[in-house]
Amino acid sequence: MKNTTTQLSRLLTAITAATLVGCGGGAKTESDFTVVDPAVPVSDWELVWSDDFDGSAIDSAKWTHEVNCVGGGNNEQQCYTDDPANSFVQDGMLHIVARPAEEGAEKPYTSARLNTRYKGDFKYGRFEMRAKLPSGQGSWPAFWMLPTDYVYGGWPKSGEIDIMEAVNLKVADAEGNVESNIHGTLHYGREWPNNSSSGKAFEFPADSNPADDFHTYAIEWQEGEIRWYVDGYLYATQRQSKVRYNSKDEAVGLSHRGWFAEYFDQITGELTTHWDSAPFDQEFHLLLNLAVGGDWPENVNNMGIDADAFANGQEYVIDYVHVYQCQSNPDTGKGCETVRPGYNSLDDALVEGEAPIPSPPSTGVVQNLTIFDDAPNPNWAAWDCCGGSTPMVLDDPEMGAVTEFYVGATPTVNGFITREEFLTDESGQATPFDGSGMVANGVITFDMKVVSAPGNPDATWIFKVESNNASTAVELPLTENRDGTVPVVGEWQTYVFPLQMLADAGLDVSAIDVLMIFPAWGMGDGAVYQLDNVEIKAPKPEVVFFEDGENPNWVMWDCCGGSMPTEELDDDEHGLVAQFSIGEAPTVMGFITRSANGGGDTPFDASTIVETGVLEFEMKVVSAPSSPDASWVVKVEADEAASFAELPITDSVEGVAPVTGEWQTYTFKLADLAAAGLDVSAIDVLMIFPAWGTGNGAVYRVDNAKIYDPSAVSADGINLFADTAAEGWSIWDCCGGSTPTVETDDDDSKGAVAQFIIGSAPTVMGVIADEGVFFDASAHLSSGVVQFDLKVVSAPANPDAVWKFKIESTGAATAVELDLTDSVEGVAPVTGQWQTYTFTLQSLFDAGLDISDLNVVMVFPAWGTGEGAVYRLDNIKIGAQ
Repeated sequence: MKNTTTQLSRLLTAITAATLVGCGGGAKTESDFTVVDPAVPVSDWELVWSDDFDGSAIDSAKWTHEVNCVGGGNNEQQCYTDDPANSFVQDGMLHIVARPAEEGAEKPYTSARLNTRYKGDFKYGRFEMRAKLPSGQGSWPAFWMLPTDYVYGGWPKSGEIDIMEAVNLKVADAEGNVESNIHGTLHYGREWPNNSSSGKAFEFPADSNPADDFHTYAIEWQEGEIRWYVDGYLYATQRQSKVRYNSKDEAVGLSHRGWFAEYFDQITGELTTHWDSAPFDQEFHLLLNLAVGGDWPENVNNMGIDADAFANGQEYVIDYVHVYQCQSNPDTGKGCETVRPGYNSLDDALVEGEAPIPSPPSTGVVQNLTIFDDAPNPNWAAWDCCGGSTPMVLDDPEMGAVTEFYVGATPTVNGFITREEFLTDESGQATPFDGSGMVANGVITFDMKVVSAPGNPDATWIFKVESNNASTAVELPLTENRDGTVPVVGEWQTYVFPLQMLADAGLDVSAIDVLMIFPAWGMGDGAVYQLDNVEIKAPKPEVVFFEDGENPNWVMWDCCGGSMPTEELDDDEHGLVAQFSIGEAPTVMGFITRSANGGGDTPFDASTIVETGVLEFEMKVVSAPSSPDASWVVKVEADEAASFAELPITDSVEGVAPVTGEWQTYTFKLADLAAAGLDVSAIDVLMIFPAWGTGNGAVYRVDNAKIYDPSAVSADGINLFADTAAEGWSIWDCCGGSTPTVETDDDDSKGAVAQFIIGSAPTVMGVIADEGVFFDASAHLSSGVVQFDLKVVSAPANPDAVWKFKIESTGAATAVELDLTDSVEGVAPVTGQWQTYTFTLQSLFDAGLDISDLNVVMVFPAWGTGEGAVYRLDNIKIGAQ
């Protein structure tokens, strides 16, 4: 039922039977009374309120009659009265009777609606009714609850609990299907008409009907959870939503999608979404009523109202209403749960609600977004606003899969949208894009081909972007793109719009949710056009000081010794490297961008990657300093030496001192440099040298020197092993004491592969990230995968060994372990054959994995069963498939 308000009476009566299966939705649970013994008592429920209707009249100390003709907010066809003809006590039962009204009455039927507001108000407990329900097309009995004080706002913001509803019982349709469902439903969320509801239907067995006999209907309501029962059988469970947080303590989704509340924060005054026990954490009161007709019953089964069913009165008969309190913990209602196997499963009794799924806030790290590139992004639907067409994915001989849009006689706009109500893919989630971290250098870019121009030769092509549900928008002629490109029929052309230009024009780039390209409103009739490579992106923030040659903006530099650093050829792996030589004059050496020293005056701003970025370089000491006390130092300066950080080279992540004649890698976290005093927003000097005055005689080489974010998401993701392990990752035996090796496979297409051998010691194996290294796959959630190739060279000796896939976030804070047969391919390994295994990031995320912080991928026979196994892995990757 719904609360009676004049606003709600405006609900559309034209809701079709296809969409109105019931207030609680169309899901059904077939009864199985063998699962649980409903005769087993729960001992800790204490009766605190009851009406057994043993008197001669309705107890006015417990019940109030509602008298009105407003239609219950659902276009119902009755007036509610306090006439004894519509409600009375007889033979120990409450009778609510719907009858035809007198000729000329405001509504064609009369009935009764009773409530306990201010006479019986409760927070948590067991609420139980034994009743025989009415039947006939148009009948709508209910046992339900509304908030006593609307703490969170008007209906349904403060909630509604429908303990039992049924419509049109015993009505047989044209195929002979007899209506025998009851429904349990919650209403909550935003203001009408954007309200939400969730629930479940219970279908009685074929030889039984709620209108044939008395049955007991109940809920158990405790803090954060409500359960629905028929004759002691639990058929539905609903609970509050549970927010998931990633390694940065940012909300990234819901581990359970349940109910929610939306109300104004008393401190900030902002409208805020809450995923806690609200609104079902306040006092509610009980209601009993029998409605006739209305939006729901009149639009299902045989449609409308069967007047014959009400000609002699249609009775809703209630034997008793009982309210119990759980004495184990009255404040929360917990401790008296009557549950059964399956009450906690989405495949059985647990109901998924309609809470909005939180999107993670900006991390400050630039993460690119692909809206369409050869395949749709389920989070961004191709969209015709108002013309009624359906955009199509077609094959183009030049571009491959593209999205095609059409404009007919009806004015419209077309493009891509990520608002929940427009998403067509069931796996899609509304994910507004936060471009605030890339506003200075990010762009919106796409390729477009006009297949057919609009019939109107004066039609102007428009580019429009909206954010935060159209709270801000920017609309520009398409020709105002960065390069001034003008559409040409039959040609693919690239269009680029800088985010800074859009922000300057008033767009809030932190919540972009619509991207539109279209002929100007009302001028597009006849236009057919295609889009591809639709992206919002920015270059990854990094600076390379030296890699196979000098960066002209960052020149090699001897501060004070008068030497000239040179480029030299080293071994095949390193090629051209930077060489520094120190004489008697004390000096420091490295790379500089200050124009006074010959640099390009391009200080590097690492602000957006300070938490995840690193300074990394390789160094080989050709000749050690003559001083035995020389210690090697790394120094970084910013803003013309206004700030700096100077650290011993042994403070690197690797923690090793240089060894003459050997290339060694050194990694320093930007966060550590910032903590040491460096302003990372204007880095302009990198120095690597023996401590001042101790370097005489030193000759050393530096290569692959850069500042970058090893976790930054590329367009394709990361390949953890392909001929060799990715930088910062290693092939790994957890616990068996072996050293995995790189071998050349006999399959020419594989080349170098990782080989693992399991002995008698139980172990798991795979690839693992170095300390401080991880991969953030958040940007690939919608369509990304974890994928690898496996060949079992020798199977485990144990014939029952099951092959496993396991992936963890840093410190095993979250982990998911699955059988290999749970992969997309669903196949078991075959000895001697290469096989590909794919696991979608979405499925791993749904299983509880924090995909923002991945650092271990494992493939192995189940723990303790792998002895004798020899196997190889290749092409281990996370990201785009």
